[in-house]
Amino acid sequence: MDFMTQLLIAAISAGTPLLLATLGGILTERAGIIQLGAEGLMLMGAVTMCIVFIRTESLVLGLLAAIGVTALLGLVHAFLSVTLRANQTMSGLAMTLFGTGLSAYLGKPISGNPLPGILPRVHLDFLSSVPVLKIISNLDMLTWISIVLVIVLHLLIHRTSWGLHLRAVGDSPATADVMGIRVRTIRYCYIIAGAMLIGLAGADMVLSVAPTWNEGLTAGRGWIAVGLVIFARWNPIRALLCAYFFGALDSLGFRVQLLGSAIPSYFLKMIPYVVTILVLMYLGYRNRNKPSGTPESLGVPYIREQRF
Repeated sequence: MDFMTQLLIAAISAGTPLLLATLGGILTERAGIIQLGAEGLMLMGAVTMCIVFIRTESLVLGLLAAIGVTALLGLVHAFLSVTLRANQTMSGLAMTLFGTGLSAYLGKPISGNPLPGILPRVHLDFLSSVPVLKIISNLDMLTWISIVLVIVLHLLIHRTSWGLHLRAVGDSPATADVMGIRVRTIRYCYIIAGAMLIGLAGADMVLSVAPTWNEGLTAGRGWIAVGLVIFARWNPIRALLCAYFFGALDSLGFRVQLLGSAIPSYFLKMIPYVVTILVLMYLGYRNRNKPSGTPESLGVPYIREQRF
């Protein structure tokens, strides 16, 4: 298998957790709530997945537990941001700090223990002989689920009345409220749904990228997902392309090392994070006089009957 094919396959594998986390961030921020807790939610999803999977040897229970725990954390974030109208940035950062600390504590007894199984793969043997499509002939279950989710969420946001309500709440909650849309209910639902997707991203990291628990497993990928939400301009289709692009950058360092490069590994590991900063700087400069695509009420608490 040639270098480019290996890199593309590795990009999809490394990009899937980023894609799931980015989709979760898009759902939350489309509802007008800032999501900076992705790193903590991913870690909690990962450690919960490991604990339940190792103890029960059930992959399904592990995934459900990861989704359930992060749904509860999403509920806490929703309560703080929507009901108490707390500062959304501080609430998200609190989720990250809480998730980082609690996951490190919970994961100590199982640190380094291998998982009792792996994700099942979907074998499409008829594609293995096609030059371009052979890279998708042996993908795991969560990768296919993430691709389907991209299509479903794109149609949901841009082609359904539910998506219209979501965008209305994110852009002008007062107008949406006047039209009879339940602003608080919608925000609660999408914050929790976004947290569940981010937790699933953490579980996928354990299953497909690093099949054991280690403290700080995500290594900042949650923050990359936060940047990818902006990079993708809150669009699920763009999120797919962005996530795989950064997955390729993440995998590139390891592949370059295999080729015997003299570049220190520390610099190679910096590539995705440096590129994230550079891309955001470039997009900010290029679009400085254009609409950013940001939900207009993002980060602004809504008080019913407030006059603007």
